[in-house]
Amino acid sequence: MNGWSFALSRRWLGYLALVIVFAIACAGLSYWQIARRDEARAEIDRVDTNWSSAPRPIADVIKSLDSFDPDDKWMPVTITGRYLVDEELLVRGRPLDGTAGFEQLVPIELSNGSIFVVDRGWIKAGSAQDEPDVIPEVPTGVVTIVARLKAGEPIIPGRSAPPGQVATVNLATIAALIDRPMYLGAYGLLATEDPPPPVRPVAVTKPVPDEGPHLSYAFQWIVFGIMAFIGLGWAVRQEYRIKNADDPREQVRSAARRRKSDAKAPGDAEIEDSILDHADR
Repeated sequence: MNGWSFALSRRWLGYLALVIVFAIACAGLSYWQIARRDEARAEIDRVDTNWSSAPRPIADVIKSLDSFDPDDKWMPVTITGRYLVDEELLVRGRPLDGTAGFEQLVPIELSNGSIFVVDRGWIKAGSAQDEPDVIPEVPTGVVTIVARLKAGEPIIPGRSAPPGQVATVNLATIAALIDRPMYLGAYGLLATEDPPPPVRPVAVTKPVPDEGPHLSYAFQWIVFGIMAFIGLGWAVRQEYRIKNADDPREQVRSAARRRKSDAKAPGDAEIEDSILDHADR
């Protein structure tokens, strides 16, 4: 089989099909990375828009106990009520800057009787790691707080917690423990309390804007898909040269390639001089 007709064989058509499938997969992965970058940029815009906005009453932002608009994430809301000190919980497995710790969850009861979960902040793990050595006291009496909204967390299969603690901020789980009407769409990250307590857990800080390496990964997947076609073309070309080695025109081209390669390769004298130079050093 001379010329290029071999490229239409079942074997090479199979290779072409594999390359096309691989390129399609690369395009899909590239699109996925771009979509993830768009999500990261949307989160950055959400933080920039909501973080510094003026606090609004929680009833103006969350219309019902089980609703929450993701675009309201990080939105500061004001809440006036009394902390349910006896219902305090600790969230396990919350490292901060490489240090093990917990987050202090305390439900607050509003004047209408509904309950809203407040994350008062981070507490360093104790010497035994099972609980903090010192837990800041929760204010008693009526308090007015500003908290930043955040959606509840999912349950992580296989992760458990001892009494008085939870594995994640899963609002349905917490509601079952409290057994009272509670906001199930979102909870709040404490920003301020009035009156301010003498000591409080470490407050959450504004997220650092970072869209991640998704754009570069997207370009890499596109390059991989292109390289697959280049590699296929190179393989076809190599087989063409082998199958057409007796063709006079291919022999002329082969001789030209050898001359070009020999011209680039160092001669015996250059190799000897290089050896002598290294020996002198």
